[in-house]
Amino acid sequence: MLEAVNRRPGAVVVAVAFYFLLCVALRLAVSNSLEIDEAEQAFLSQFLQLGYGPQPPFYNWLQYGLAQVMGPSLATMTILKNGLLFLCCLFYGLAARHVLSDQRLSAMAMLGVLTFPPVFLLAQRDLSHTVAALFAVSLFLYGFLKTHTRPSLFSYLLTGAAVGIGLIAKYNFVLLPIAAIIAVLPERDLRARIFDWRILAAIAIACVIMLPHGLWVLQNLDFASGGTLNEMREREADGRLLQAFHGIYSLGSAIIGGSLVPLLMFGLVLGRKIPVVWRAGNQWSRIVGRMIAICLFAVLLIVLGVAATHVREKWLVLFLVLLPLYLCLKIEAAEIDLTDSLRRFFLLVACVAVAALLIVSARAIVRPWFGNYSRLNIPYSAFVEAVARAEGGQPALVLTNDKQIAGNIRTQLGEAVVAMPRLSNPLPVDMSKRPLLVVWHDDANSEPPLPDLLRHALETSGVPEGAGTPRNLALPYVYGSGSDRYTFSYIWVK
Repeated sequence: MLEAVNRRPGAVVVAVAFYFLLCVALRLAVSNSLEIDEAEQAFLSQFLQLGYGPQPPFYNWLQYGLAQVMGPSLATMTILKNGLLFLCCLFYGLAARHVLSDQRLSAMAMLGVLTFPPVFLLAQRDLSHTVAALFAVSLFLYGFLKTHTRPSLFSYLLTGAAVGIGLIAKYNFVLLPIAAIIAVLPERDLRARIFDWRILAAIAIACVIMLPHGLWVLQNLDFASGGTLNEMREREADGRLLQAFHGIYSLGSAIIGGSLVPLLMFGLVLGRKIPVVWRAGNQWSRIVGRMIAICLFAVLLIVLGVAATHVREKWLVLFLVLLPLYLCLKIEAAEIDLTDSLRRFFLLVACVAVAALLIVSARAIVRPWFGNYSRLNIPYSAFVEAVARAEGGQPALVLTNDKQIAGNIRTQLGEAVVAMPRLSNPLPVDMSKRPLLVVWHDDANSEPPLPDLLRHALETSGVPEGAGTPRNLALPYVYGSGSDRYTFSYIWVK
C-alpha cells in the first residue's frame, strides 16, 4: 500500500475514503446511544426551519433531508458526518492541484486535513456544524483557486455557492472569502479576477442561498448570536485590560494547539530541509499565507471587540486548515527532493488518525471497567424495548425535558413524534396523539417526581393529573459491569 501511495498519489483518495468508512463502521458497532451533538441533530431532524438557534441551519437541513430519505437513525447521522469530512478532503486535494504541479504534494495537502484534532479526534467524538463548515471551506478553496487559474462562469458560480453554503454552515466562515479577496489584491496579474463581471453572478448565488436564513437572523439576532458570545466570555475578568489579556492568551493557545500537530507532522517529514522550505515561497504561498494571517488577525479584533476571554481550537480550524496547502506550496517552491516524502507522511497521518479513532471507539467499552460511564453507555435502546413490552406497543408521541433522551428515543422510534416543552412557546407538535410516553431522568434521585416543566406541559395539553402512574425502570448500562444501573422514569398515557 505504501509503495502504491508513493507511485500513484491518487491512491491517497481511496485510502482516505477507506478511513472514513472505517469511522462509520466502528461508530455503528460500538453503541447505538448518541453523543450530545448527535442527540441534538436527531431531535431537530423532525423539523425543517429557517433557523434553529445559535448555529446556522445548513447541517440541520442536510440531516433533515437524509432522515426523510433513510429514516432517523445513528447510521444516517454517521454517514452524513463522515461523508462531509470525506468531501472536505476530496475538494481540498482537488483545490491543491490547481496551484501545485507535483501530485505528491497535492496528496500531502489532502492528508494534511486529517492532522487537525477537530478532524481526526473531535469529529469522531462529537461535532456537527464545524464539519459542515470544513466542507464549505474546501469547496470555496476549490472554486476560488479554479477561478484564478482557469476562470469560467461555472467557477465563479461554484465559488459563490460555496460562500453561501459556508455562511449558513458557520457564521465565522464569513472571514474566509473576505480574507481571500484582500490577499489577492496585491497580485497585479490576479487582481482582474476580483473585478470580473462574473463575480456579480457569484455574489447573486451566494445571496440566494443565504437569504432565507439571513432574514431569520435579522428577526432573531439575540437568539442567533447569544450562545457563541456567552461561550467566548466564559471567564469572568475585571476590567477591559484583563479581559484583553485573557482573550489574547486564549487565542494564542488555540492557534498553537490547533496548528501543532500538522506542523509536527510536516516537520518530521522535512527534517533538515525545514530552513530551506521556510525561506522559499511563490505567488500562491504568499496569497494563502496572507489569507491565514488576515483571518487570525480578524479573529483577534473580534476577541478584543466583544471582550472575549475564551477561544476554542475548533473555532479556528476553518482558517488553520489552510496550513497544509501553505506548507506544500512552500515545499514546491523550495524544489527539494520529495523521494519517499509522501509515503512517510502517509504513514505518520495513518498512525495518528487510526490510533485516535481506536481510542475514541474503545472508550465506551473500556471506561466501564473502572466504573466510569459515558453517554454511549446509557441503555436507551433497552429502555424503549422494555417499555414497548410492558405497555404492549409503541408510543405515537414522546414528551421529555432532556434533549439527550429526546434525540436517542427519536432514533429508536422513528415513527413517533418526540417533543420537548418550552416555557415561552407552545409545543410545535400535535399533543393529542396517543399513546403518549413521558420520560425523564434525575442523576441525584433514583425515584424522581415528575418535573414541573413536564407537569405544566401535560396540564396545558389537557392530560389529567392522574392519567398515568409514574414508573421507574432501572436497566444495566451498555458494557456495564456488576449491579450498576441507569434509571429512567416514565408515564404511559393511553
